Amino acid sequence: MDTSSASSYVYAKASGILARSYVGERASRLFAAAKLSELWTLVFEDELPAVPEILLAKEIERASADKFIGEYKRLLSAYDEPAQILVGLLQYFDYENLKSLGAAAAMGQKERPPLFDIRPYNLLNYDAWPSIQKITQGSELEWYDHEPEVSEQQLLDNALDLQFVEKLWASSQELAGEEKESVQALIAERYLMRNIVWVLRLKLYYGMDRNQIVQRLAFLNPQNGKSDPLGGEAFAIIDKDVQNWDDWKNWKYAKYLNPREEGSVWSVDPRWVEESSEKDFIQKATKRFHARPCAPTALLCWFFIKSKELDCIRMATEALRLNVKIKEM
Repeated sequence: MDTSSASSYVYAKASGILARSYVGERASRLFAAAKLSELWTLVFEDELPAVPEILLAKEIERASADKFIGEYKRLLSAYDEPAQILVGLLQYFDYENLKSLGAAAAMGQKERPPLFDIRPYNLLNYDAWPSIQKITQGSELEWYDHEPEVSEQQLLDNALDLQFVEKLWASSQELAGEEKESVQALIAERYLMRNIVWVLRLKLYYGMDRNQIVQRLAFLNPQNGKSDPLGGEAFAIIDKDVQNWDDWKNWKYAKYLNPREEGSVWSVDPRWVEESSEKDFIQKATKRFHARPCAPTALLCWFFIKSKELDCIRMATEALRLNVKIKEM
């Protein structure tokens, strides 16, 4: 199928999938489920697994990820040669798999942990388990060449996250003209806010200092400082007092902050910032999906929107598993 025909076909199929997805207002149906078996029936057409309720949560999370990956692979397969950025998006799951493999190796596990299956687009040789060196050999991740110590896992996982963002940006450089600008704007917006949330979490939950935080941010070029498209805004807030409203009230992204009541103690809530900015991002991605139906931007938006659905399914699953009210969750 030629590129133009493939793009039209992909857009039509992707639109149909989104129409049935639990995103936007439809996401509320996930959180209305009263038990895990009801959630399964809502999300999947397959017969309810004959497993105890406590195991059903894991089945829902596994099956929802498999469904998402399967749908995306079928869309990609319509192209004879899909744009590298679209393949690179899917390889996010290779990076996540390597984190799981590293964690299992660090704990001395002999059995290979459950993995996301993105064949034939995978970077890694999973059959080489338990040798991490052989799994990554010859790939863009071959620097990760040993079974890690527990103490170095966090740094390695962070290095994987940073490399993935760099990979996406590098592949966007292969696009041309308006499409390149559109894709880079979308990537910048997504990871700019993720960097900001990461700064807030590292400050509030881990008490990290400026140097420790900067090392964990995704920059296009650390020398850019506050002007960097991905890390600049995050770099700019590192020294703000997270408990001083005056430091934040005129911030560029103040609309994403948790509300402040006069006379009460206030502190920035990273979860609130993340959810409010993510909601805004998904709304924009939905508009862009329809605005550029036959361009890579459309499938990029689709991937981000469906990733949010996956997050919502996981959240609803955890709320039911832990018997926690969704507002508290």
